[in-house]
Amino acid sequence: MDFHERDDADWAIKVTGLSKRYGGRVVLKGLDLRVPRGGVHGLLGPNGSGKTTSLRIMLGLARANEGTVHILGYPSPAQLPQVISRVGAIVESPKLAPRLTARRNLETLALSIGESRRRVHEVLLEVGLADEADQNFATYSLGMKQRLAIAATLLKKPEVLIFDEPTNGLDPVGIHDIRAVLRRLAESGRTVLVSSHLLSEMEQVADSVSIIARGRLVTEGLMRDLLADGDGEVCVGIADRAGAAEVLRRAGWEVRDEVERIAVTGKDGPPKAEQVAQTLGEAGLWPHELVTRSSSLERVFLELTREAELREGAA
Repeated sequence: MDFHERDDADWAIKVTGLSKRYGGRVVLKGLDLRVPRGGVHGLLGPNGSGKTTSLRIMLGLARANEGTVHILGYPSPAQLPQVISRVGAIVESPKLAPRLTARRNLETLALSIGESRRRVHEVLLEVGLADEADQNFATYSLGMKQRLAIAATLLKKPEVLIFDEPTNGLDPVGIHDIRAVLRRLAESGRTVLVSSHLLSEMEQVADSVSIIARGRLVTEGLMRDLLADGDGEVCVGIADRAGAAEVLRRAGWEVRDEVERIAVTGKDGPPKAEQVAQTLGEAGLWPHELVTRSSSLERVFLELTREAELREGAA
C-alpha cells in the first residue's frame, strides 16, 4: 500500500499541527506525523529537532500548546486511559531492581498488572534473554538491560511500541541485538515507532520513516521510496581531479571533491557511469575508477535537513 493513500484507520499514530513551547523556546512548530499500522517506523531528526518532545506528548508525559494526537484512533491525552494498555514505551532509562534477577524483576512487574509467570517466560524468549534470565540485573551489559526493558513493555501484549533512542550508547553487538528484536516485534504484527540518530541502523531496520527538523516535518514515507527518490552518484578516480570536475560541471553535472576522487550527481536524475566516462574521454581525460553509489539514508537526511535549516533561517 502506498504510504500516503491510507484511511485514518490505517494509522497507528496520527499527529496533526502539534506545537510546543517551553517559555520563549519553541520546540514543535505545527508538526504533522503519521505512523502506519504494522512494521518499524523511524523518527529521525537532528539533536533539538523535537523528537523526544513529540514522543512525550503522544504518551501524555507532556502537554502540547496546540495540535492533536490520535493513537489507535483515540485522542491523547483525552482518551489515553482507554488505549494506554495497548501501548508500550521506553522514553527514559529503564528503572529495574539491580539486585534482583531479570526474571524476578519481570515477575514483580507482571504481578502488578495481573500477568502470569508464563507471560514472563514468553517475553524473555521474544527479546532473546531466556538463557540469562536468572542473572542479576546489575550484571547485565547495557544492551541486555535495554532488551530487558523492552521485555517489560511487552508484558501487557501491546499493539504499539514507542522507543526513544533504544540503541543509544550501545556497542555494535548491542545495536545488532536491539535491531533483531525490533524486526521480530514488527514481524509479529506490532507497530514499532523508534526515534534514533543512527541513520545506518534505521536504514536497515525501518519500513517507513519521518524526518523532522526544527520542530516541523521535512518528509515522510516508505523507506524504499525515500531512497529511490534520492539521487545516486558516480564516484570517479582520476589523476586530474580539478580538470575532470571542470569538464563535468560544464556538461551540466554537479561535482563534489572527496580528496581521492570526485563524486558526480545529476541535476535531473542520477548520472550513469558510461555517460560520465564518455564525457571525460571526449576531453582526453581517462578515469582509473568509476563506481556507481546509490542513495543512502544519511545522504537523503543531510540534504533534506540542510534545506529545512536554510528555509528556516531565511524566514
